[in-house]
Amino acid sequence: MYNAPGMRAANTAFWTALSELLCEAGLDGVPESLSFERPPVPDVIGDEVLFTQVCGYPLQTVYQGQYRLLARPCYDAAGCTGSTHSAFLVARKSSPARRVADLRGQRFALNSLHSNSGMNLPRRMLAEVAGGKPFFGEVIETGGHGASMRLVAEGGADCASIDCLTYAFSQDHQPELVEELRVIAQTPSSPTLPFVTSARTDDATVAVLQRCLYRLSAEPRFASVLSGLRIARIEPAPRAEYSALLDHARRAAELGYPVLV
Repeated sequence: MYNAPGMRAANTAFWTALSELLCEAGLDGVPESLSFERPPVPDVIGDEVLFTQVCGYPLQTVYQGQYRLLARPCYDAAGCTGSTHSAFLVARKSSPARRVADLRGQRFALNSLHSNSGMNLPRRMLAEVAGGKPFFGEVIETGGHGASMRLVAEGGADCASIDCLTYAFSQDHQPELVEELRVIAQTPSSPTLPFVTSARTDDATVAVLQRCLYRLSAEPRFASVLSGLRIARIEPAPRAEYSALLDHARRAAELGYPVLV
């Protein structure tokens, strides 16, 4: 999920460390390298997927029955607390907006209709002020958080909701994406994006993947590998906490704002 330009070396180091542990544990057929070309929100989690990281909200919607949870990272970044993260509602620095209500009628850049940080969490926050009516003047789907930030910075949209980790990684590796932006508000929190495997992965392989992820988190020799991705530790990912992401959708609907518009 966090695969911005400039992060390939850090992601490669993570996979190199994990794959070495997997091979050491006797797992056969471990891929030598990561695939960097897949979209952040693919159409499906294919049967061939051994290891990936997925947005938590589509796990409850379009990816039902396609995955098995492995673990989740805890991050060291603004907007993260323990095993949770949030999103930042951002606008251009020159925008007169100072609070969420000031964005009414403006153009919103949406990375994906299936995104937790780009759609689900801001929908829940906006439901409190929308009054059961459309809030934005226009919603523009961009295909990714980076594209949304760029569109806002260039004036093609007025605001967007950006995963706080994406925002932090952009500050680290693409500061030009965020230097023209300002955070207006922080959304409610939710569990961090989990590591998953295909639903077809057998129990024994799942157990090996989990053990190796926990070793990667616990052994001091991998500290720099984790810090390169702002990971403080890796811990279990309780299914119930991800199912609760649908509570945000239900509450927004109860408040008369079932669709981010």
